[in-house]
Amino acid sequence: MGVIIFDLDGTLIDSAPDICAAGNIVLRDQGVAEMDLPEARSFIGSGAPILIERMIAARGLDPALKDTMLAQLLDLYEDAVHLTTLYPGVTDCLDALADAGHILGICTNKPEAPTKSVLRHFDMQDRFGAVFGGDTLPVRKPDPAPLLACHRALGGGPALYVGDSEVDAATAQAAALPFALFTRGYRKTPVDELPHTYVFDHFDALPDIAARCFA
Repeated sequence: MGVIIFDLDGTLIDSAPDICAAGNIVLRDQGVAEMDLPEARSFIGSGAPILIERMIAARGLDPALKDTMLAQLLDLYEDAVHLTTLYPGVTDCLDALADAGHILGICTNKPEAPTKSVLRHFDMQDRFGAVFGGDTLPVRKPDPAPLLACHRALGGGPALYVGDSEVDAATAQAAALPFALFTRGYRKTPVDELPHTYVFDHFDALPDIAARCFA
């Protein structure tokens, strides 16, 4: 039995279509070209402020627009759940992990309000003993503070972090926690170039990984 903390976007959920749609409303209001889905995916992972910075840079907009565009995105973001899907096997995996006695948490760079909104949308809000978003603390991943705070909130002890990206790998490394890399998310770096303890491409595999980790 152990503590298992998950990233959210690109790990448990494929939220890129909703993020793309919300971001395109912001870009459309600035009179510039919208993003396609691959471009939007490439901007995800470091939190909403960085997402906006990348959108501004990609469209050559004035950086002074950041606060206005970010506020608009955040207004849209909380209800941006209807194009989001769970990755295959997530529900059964979470059931199996809970049945095995593991304590589950979320540590994501997605702001806390939309994080909780999408968890409610999938009726998963009661599965996680602690939820840390990108604005829960003054710092975001890859700073290890949110992950370590989530770990403490779940009672500490042996732990595993599960994520999909370069940011997640760096966060786990900085926090000195074992890292399980989900390969179907939003990473841009080859798997063998990312530090990880375990690797998997379907959530059917995660209960066995957890059993090995906490043996």
